[in-house]
Amino acid sequence: MTAFTPLHAALGGALIGVSAVLLMAALGRIAGMTGILSGAVFGGEGGRGWRLAFLLGAVAAPALLVALGLDVGFHSAVPRPWLVVGGLLVGIGVSYAGGCTSGHGVCGNARLSPRSAVATLTFMLSAFATVYVIRHLIGGF
Repeated sequence: MTAFTPLHAALGGALIGVSAVLLMAALGRIAGMTGILSGAVFGGEGGRGWRLAFLLGAVAAPALLVALGLDVGFHSAVPRPWLVVGGLLVGIGVSYAGGCTSGHGVCGNARLSPRSAVATLTFMLSAFATVYVIRHLIGGF
């Protein structure tokens, strides 16, 4: 069972929001992680440099905290193969949804996009159903 930490959640959400606003203000780009990753790997409109810097920051920040001896707060009882399968399923879902939770949920909803509202609602309902099935019907993790 995961512990709810409202202060950490609020601070993390604020940092995500600030980074999304700064990226939009500086480069006119939406901070959708899968779009940024896809553009960094396969090339995309607007260059790879900023995408690689954004991804490096997303990986370097928690790595720095760990190096400083701080706990990043991520612990999973789920075996790694299941995490990989889950990540692949998310990647497939992202391609059907035309974006990820950060692109739709943070940036799209902030722009009052109806498409993003529907996508975010779908993401959330799917997550609620998955957690319910795994925890209460299957009895795992």
